[in-house]
Amino acid sequence: MTVLSLVREATQTYTKHDQLFKELIHHFFEEFLEAFFPDVHAYLDFATIKPLSEEVFSDLHDGDARRLDIVVEAKLKKSDAVLIIHVEPQSYQQSNFHERMFLYFNMLYNRYRKPIVPIAVFSYEEDWEYDQYTMAFPFHHVLTFNYRTLHLRKKDWRDYIQSDNPAAAALLSKMGYSEEEKVEVKKEFLRMLVRMKLDPAKERLIYGFFESYLTLNEEEEEELMEEIKRSDDAEKILELPISYEEKGKEIGKKEVAIEMLEEGFSLDLISRITGLEKDVIEALKEDL
Repeated sequence: MTVLSLVREATQTYTKHDQLFKELIHHFFEEFLEAFFPDVHAYLDFATIKPLSEEVFSDLHDGDARRLDIVVEAKLKKSDAVLIIHVEPQSYQQSNFHERMFLYFNMLYNRYRKPIVPIAVFSYEEDWEYDQYTMAFPFHHVLTFNYRTLHLRKKDWRDYIQSDNPAAAALLSKMGYSEEEKVEVKKEFLRMLVRMKLDPAKERLIYGFFESYLTLNEEEEEELMEEIKRSDDAEKILELPISYEEKGKEIGKKEVAIEMLEEGFSLDLISRITGLEKDVIEALKEDL
């Protein structure tokens, strides 16, 4: 079995960040591991994955309640062995983050008593990237706790544009690109969307995530349009229902919201991506 858990950060800003990452990895769990942790991906039997109920733990360090938003079970390939994976997104540098990862590890182990692979996903600019927590004295070494890390800003976005991986496509927006490369990054992102041919709900999720972190000004949008017009796949890109030509239009928004409801997306995320009010989405949900 595999358990994947994302823990919400305290403030509203970080909660929005966590919600976006939670939705992305929840719906593209296999693709996320395939793109960034292929060694872990190779051992998991994804056919056996099933979501578990949400769990709430008390943070032993500061007393806050931490909700594990995603908990998933799966078996290892050709084995009944159980593996727990904890994924923690972190959008800001925190000097005691490695200790917090150790505390979460303890809470998970106390609950499940299973082997755990902890993973931290860093999306901030700073170089801080500890992957270890140590407790030692001059006279005795107590323990060394290691966790896996993914520092998105240190990833070269060009390494992923041929992958046709939806998780990688969305996370291009958090990788290491310069201001001068923003237009090119978005163009390659749109080309990936064309090739992947996702259903509208998942397409909206990826596009909404990407737009939350990489936005172009009016001049850059015009530059993008000119580059797209000169590309071989211009017609297909412009046919995308989420293309910038359709920003702000009401056409199709309710249809997209219905498809996202059927896929199990949260009301907050659907409202943020489609621009529809929550009461409108709730009414659509009642009619399903």
